[in-house]
Amino acid sequence: MYKILIEDIEQDGVVKFSFDDNIKELENCHIKAAIEFHDMGDFILAKGHANGCITLECDRCLNKFSYYLNFDINETFAKNSLLDEYGQEMELSENQFVTDLDGADEIDVYDLLYQSVILSLPNKKVCGINCNEGTFVSEEGIKVHDERMDVFKNIRIEK
Repeated sequence: MYKILIEDIEQDGVVKFSFDDNIKELENCHIKAAIEFHDMGDFILAKGHANGCITLECDRCLNKFSYYLNFDINETFAKNSLLDEYGQEMELSENQFVTDLDGADEIDVYDLLYQSVILSLPNKKVCGINCNEGTFVSEEGIKVHDERMDVFKNIRIEK
């Protein structure tokens, strides 16, 4: 459904692709993206931009919150297997990551977007700068305790 044929990219030189849908494996994640696939001989370059929104759970208070996504897509695909040409270990630097299509005849754009969303998520998911890790201040200014956090009170870590 969200696949681009390598043959079309080779024939046209550039194929433009628009995406406006949910990433079903992620909770309430809607993405809009515009990507161009450029034929570069043995490689295909995917460049574009995506934005959207996803529902995350705060690592501190466990409440759900909306997180807004806004990221660039810059991915290189090798049409044929790289293992034959680069069989030995080599050090990679920034922007040298290449997805090996290993002779496949299409690129799965849905998978590309799913991976891009996962990589753009923050390491620590926090609902806001005022999150008090399970203790909240009500509208009347009274501190309210969240019982879901009690499970962490008696954890003992042995070295």
